Amino acid sequence: MSYCSVIEKMQPESRKELHKNYHDHHYGFPIHDDNELFGRLIMEINQAGLSWETILRKEDSFRKAYDNFNIEKVAAYSEEDRERLLNDPGIIRNKLKVNAAIENAKTIIELQKEFGSFEKWLEHHHPKTLPEWMKLFKKTFKFTGGEIVNEFLMSIGFLKGAHTEDCAVNQEILKHHPMWRNLG
Repeated sequence: MSYCSVIEKMQPESRKELHKNYHDHHYGFPIHDDNELFGRLIMEINQAGLSWETILRKEDSFRKAYDNFNIEKVAAYSEEDRERLLNDPGIIRNKLKVNAAIENAKTIIELQKEFGSFEKWLEHHHPKTLPEWMKLFKKTFKFTGGEIVNEFLMSIGFLKGAHTEDCAVNQEILKHHPMWRNLG
């Protein structure tokens, strides 16, 4: 079942609006800012085992806790910062997920040095099948299983499937030239 059809069946209206905003303005749209790409990765990692609604409700808290997803700041976090995050009720207080955010920020800095940006690293490896992406992410990042990799790449326009073809948002996304259109 697609995200498009899930939203249509949601009740009450407040839940529907939360998901509709993400669906209509974020999910599947290409992201060209490394900090925002990193933020989406953090959110996808934190969603593991939880509902996406939980993560959407906590997005502002994640932004605040992780310095607006500033890669350089997060990569420089100290043990005190780790403890602060693990004690922050506004985010998911899971040691593996907190550590993954910090370690992945350090990894992205190295990718930026080699490729110019996180986005260019992703583009360098495009196109890949989902299993190939999963293998690459597992080798490169912490806490990135198959579902996390799939959702991350769909949510940023690297893999097809964020929307049904008849969804009006899908037509809008096409105007932004998602990478999945550049296959082969």
